[in-house]
Amino acid sequence: MERPILFLDVDGPLIPFGPAFAHEAPSAAGPGALPAPVPGAEALPGHGNPLLERLDPTVGPRLTALGCRLVWATTWMDEANEVVAPRIGLPRLPVVEWPESIAEAGPRGLHWKTRPLVEWAAGHPFIWVDDEITPMDRLWVEAQHEAPALLHRVPPSKGLTETDFHELTDWLADVRRAGERCSPPGSRTRPA
Repeated sequence: MERPILFLDVDGPLIPFGPAFAHEAPSAAGPGALPAPVPGAEALPGHGNPLLERLDPTVGPRLTALGCRLVWATTWMDEANEVVAPRIGLPRLPVVEWPESIAEAGPRGLHWKTRPLVEWAAGHPFIWVDDEITPMDRLWVEAQHEAPALLHRVPPSKGLTETDFHELTDWLADVRRAGERCSPPGSRTRPA
């Protein structure tokens, strides 16, 4: 089975914001503690943006360990590769290119990212991590996308937390188990 795609937004999931911001990311420093800065971060582009201090450098390795094909799904576009990725330990990732205009708005309440992400996934299983996912997005994806999909809403005031990583890991395990049951005989690789 091909690895699922993980579409990743920046503002909210990776950079928590708002008056209720309380860092609860899965860092070794413990709840409420800001993670240690990434060595050399002061030399990276965008250093003047104070919100970048909210990035948790432990999140990148945790995302990589999920075993998904990571893809930026953010209005940061390729700037996510230049400014965010090095601060959280991610390599350069593919970036979803958003359409110039949204010709087909879709039903009321459908997020403008939903259609392009389903098109980008092209029938493959995917996770979408964002802080703006609505019930309409879930309904639309369920009706328009045949493969498994998890639309995981992250509270923007908290960012990705340990609970989020547990939910992502559990969903991926379910998808992998289902894929193994559906594989034709002899198609699974066997341990040596």
